[in-house]
Amino acid sequence: MFCVTVIQGQDDYGVTYSSTEICALKGSTVEISCTYRYPSRVDGRDTEVNGTIWFTKLSGKQPVDLRTDSDYQDRVEYSCSEKSCTLRITDLRESDSAEYQFMFITKQPGGRYTGSPGVTLRVTDLQVQVTELPSSCPDLKCHSSCRLPDRSSYIWYKNGQKIQSEISPTYSVYYNSTDSFSCAVEGHEDFPSPPVCVDGQTCNRVIYTDRSICASKGSSVDISCTYSSYQTIRSKFWFSPERSHQWQSPSQPEDLSEDSQFAGRVQVLESERGRSTLRITDLTESDSAQYHFKYTTGSFEWRSSLP
Repeated sequence: MFCVTVIQGQDDYGVTYSSTEICALKGSTVEISCTYRYPSRVDGRDTEVNGTIWFTKLSGKQPVDLRTDSDYQDRVEYSCSEKSCTLRITDLRESDSAEYQFMFITKQPGGRYTGSPGVTLRVTDLQVQVTELPSSCPDLKCHSSCRLPDRSSYIWYKNGQKIQSEISPTYSVYYNSTDSFSCAVEGHEDFPSPPVCVDGQTCNRVIYTDRSICASKGSSVDISCTYSSYQTIRSKFWFSPERSHQWQSPSQPEDLSEDSQFAGRVQVLESERGRSTLRITDLTESDSAQYHFKYTTGSFEWRSSLP
C-alpha cells in the first residue's frame, strides 16, 4: 500500500485521499478515506453540504452511488463526519478492483465536486507457488501480487491442518504426492490461499467456491466446493462446527442433512464429479454459521481446520 496524500481541488474546493493505491486480500475488509474542503460562502450564499457519495462508475453521466449498486449489496458502509468520509467494503471480491472516487454535493449552483483521480483498489488472492520438481524437499512460497506488510508471519497448512508458522514467506517441506498445502498471513487466517497439490493435480484437497455468502432470511443459498482425493472416497458430507453441541461426540462431526434443525431444508447436489453443493432453503437467522465439507477414504480423512 502506497501512503501518498493527493489533493484534488480548485477555488477552495478539494478532496484529499489518504492513499492513492490500496491492495487488499480477497474476502477481507478495506477502508478508503478522504477529507474534503469547500468555501464557506459563495456570492453571499452560505455553503451547505447535502450529499456525499462514493462511486466507481457512471450511468447516463451520473455517478452510481455504491450504496445502490447491486454489485455491492450489503457490503458497503459510509462513515462520514464534517469534511471527512470513509468507505468500508466487506467481503472483497476480485471484481471490486477499480478506481473509487468521492463526490460531495452542496446547495450552491453547480455545487458538485468530485475528487478525481480517485483511489485505485486492487483485490488479490494468496497463492502457493512450488519450486521446480523433481525434488524431495521443494520450496513453497506464499505469494501475493500485493506487497504484504513487513514482518508478516505466515501460517502453513498441510491437507487442511495447521503445521507451521514462518517469518519468511518461503517454506521447505518434505511431502508425498497425496499432500496439498495452503498458506495464510497471520492476523488474516480467515483468508487462506486455495490448497495446492505439490505434485500433479490429484491430491487431498477441498476448495470452496465462495468464502463468504450473504443471503436474505427466507431465501435459499447454495454453498459449493470442489474436492479431490488420492484414494477412493468412501463417505462424504457437509457439517457445521456451530452444531457440535448436537453431535454424539464433540470431536466427531455429523451430517447436516440428519440434523433436526435442517429437516426438510437441506439438499446435497453433485452435478459433476468432484463438485458438491449444499443447498439450504427457507433460511433462518440461526443458519448463520460456517459450513465445512468432509470426506473419508480407507486411510485419510479431510476435516480441515481451514475456515
